[in-house]
Amino acid sequence: MASVPPGTPCWADLATPGLDAARRFYPELFGWTGRVDPEPEAGGYTVFQLDGQAVAGVGPPAVPDQVPIWSTYVATDDAGLVAGRVERAGGQVVVPPFEVFDRGRMAVFSDPAGAAFSVWQPMAFAGAEVFDVPGAMSWTELVTPDPDGARVFYELVFGWQPEEEPMGQVAYTGWRLGDRVVAGMMPPLGDEFPADSPAYWTVYFSVADTDVTAARAAELGGTILVPPRDIPAGRIAALRDPTGALFSLISLTSPTP
Repeated sequence: MASVPPGTPCWADLATPGLDAARRFYPELFGWTGRVDPEPEAGGYTVFQLDGQAVAGVGPPAVPDQVPIWSTYVATDDAGLVAGRVERAGGQVVVPPFEVFDRGRMAVFSDPAGAAFSVWQPMAFAGAEVFDVPGAMSWTELVTPDPDGARVFYELVFGWQPEEEPMGQVAYTGWRLGDRVVAGMMPPLGDEFPADSPAYWTVYFSVADTDVTAARAAELGGTILVPPRDIPAGRIAALRDPTGALFSLISLTSPTP
């Protein structure tokens, strides 16, 4: 059971100590409803839905001092095989593959520059059921001070082929898997992202109007980190939610490649 091919981002979830706050903030912002996992061991993990379809999740942090963070999950048909590739390519296995009830198997890794990412091997739960519509995940992007190292690492781990893409003055890389560009990469930019900042993955949610949604996020207690601006694919903004988790918005002017 899979919603997207292996090697393609398929899910995103938020780990936060502010679970109740997140359950209020994101439905207000994106029109989501929440379905809380009934398993006591799930710790209140909530699947957000858009018109009845799963779009993202939120749960408690894995460790008490973990900063609030959105995680990107890449689909795989063998989490153990990916773990071996990560180690051989110079990355780190942060959490070895394990089963999440009957839903699937997951693992958490970090690349050589320290960017954390996860994989999802679906069983009963495939991941997100809708993409690229307002309120759903639309894009995932690595911000890293070591693009050259990342190009080698992710090609070895997922078979992604790096392609340089026009983005004004920014050195932007798209990762192609088969006939699709499935993710992107760029170096840190501007004062908000100093050159020595650690690498990280960020999740973009599609919205009808980036300016309106960013302003609404601020009204709800979030922070506009990078104000709305135009790029070839649409209009984007980077935000932090009320507990500090980073996420991005995009109103698409053309379909995602």
